[in-house]
Amino acid sequence: MSDIKICFSTLSCPDWSWHELIEYGTAYGFGGVEIRLIQRETDLTAVGDLQPTQLSARRRELQDRGFKVVGLASSVRFDYSSARERQDQVEIGKRYIELAVELNAEFIRVFGDTLPDSADASARRTAVRNIADGLDLLGELAAIADKRIVIETHGDFASSPVMAEMLERVESPAVGVLWDTHHPWRFHGEPLDETWNRLGTRTWHTHWKDSIVRPRAESATSELDAAARQAHALMSGHVHADYVLFGGGEFPAEQCMSLLHAAKYDGWFSLEWEKMWHPELEDPHIALPLFPAKIRRLHEVVAAMSN
Repeated sequence: MSDIKICFSTLSCPDWSWHELIEYGTAYGFGGVEIRLIQRETDLTAVGDLQPTQLSARRRELQDRGFKVVGLASSVRFDYSSARERQDQVEIGKRYIELAVELNAEFIRVFGDTLPDSADASARRTAVRNIADGLDLLGELAAIADKRIVIETHGDFASSPVMAEMLERVESPAVGVLWDTHHPWRFHGEPLDETWNRLGTRTWHTHWKDSIVRPRAESATSELDAAARQAHALMSGHVHADYVLFGGGEFPAEQCMSLLHAAKYDGWFSLEWEKMWHPELEDPHIALPLFPAKIRRLHEVVAAMSN
């Protein structure tokens, strides 16, 4: 881990075009981008710049700028009770795998996402099995294309015991974990080392963010309500947090970096500034330029302490 690979999610910049994310991404010191959406379109297969006839031009642009599409963050989730709906999600995932091949992306992000109430043990076991089966199906397709599927610590699967229980049922070696380092810590009160001990060996990608706890506002604007509704429509497990610029909140980033450094983690460090779902957050031209220097400095401090 002599140097680190730094990227950002396009949740950070919901209004940017394809060309803007390359222009500003390189200017702000990032080596790549994790594409969640482009100009607010979350279905990447519907983005004009990513249609089949446009992809050779996209590859040239990436190569010319020395910039990488790290991964494609889909809305695929396997918490549907209907087998037909879960199969539809596999088909969507297949299209994302095909796009990942064209863009030389490493992985496709998917969700769990929510489980029945723990009081209904039978329904919960069935849901866990269905999610694992969906991941295995998608993992088989990804392996053929030399790609990976990563399931994010998000929704009920932000709880590492829940994630670990489900992963025990997953047989595909092409399925791993996207550790959103913030979510288990903030939403489930998990110590970072506890999460890492359960999921570290299968962690291939990381999300980074920071937050504080502040009193809930008595009312929200229509813009905030609309963004929250859109997030929940795509991800039933979406949870609100009071995000702040990285390094300005309560997240124990140095401890997190120490865990990764000790394990010789060689994946990407991705800033997920959730501007799309939290329009009240600072503009991407403020948030993004700060991250590469901060995360590099954090890495340097931890590396020096370990020597």
